[in-house]
Amino acid sequence: MAGVAFSFTNFTALIDLNIGIASRLDENRSESFTILFCDFTGIEQSVVESNLLSLLRTSDSIVHYEQYYFFVMPYTDRYGTGIVKRMFDEVFAYTVPSAAVCYPVNGENPTELLDSLHLEAKKTHRLTLDCLYDIKR
Repeated sequence: MAGVAFSFTNFTALIDLNIGIASRLDENRSESFTILFCDFTGIEQSVVESNLLSLLRTSDSIVHYEQYYFFVMPYTDRYGTGIVKRMFDEVFAYTVPSAAVCYPVNGENPTELLDSLHLEAKKTHRLTLDCLYDIKR
């Protein structure tokens, strides 16, 4: 897989790691990384994962929970995330329900970022990401 896969139970640790890297390397605190959520309900996991090979960079991280995929994309702003999302839609010939949040604009720590992501998914697609409250924060 082009992106690196992480366990869902380590999702907050992965976000903490990206915050630490961003804090060390990005003094102007622009949109240092983005978390993109995609709901691939109705698409076989093997099909999703085989297509991610050509769509993600080796620096991107993947967290998978059932039909939900979360992508942590360093040095990617909302514009760049939109490009990735459009690529997903084209490859799967389907408008993939998604939501995105950026650090530090939408949160300064994992809890704030995950809360913002949950609210964004609920607002745009009426999806409740209760699974985000099942992980250690």
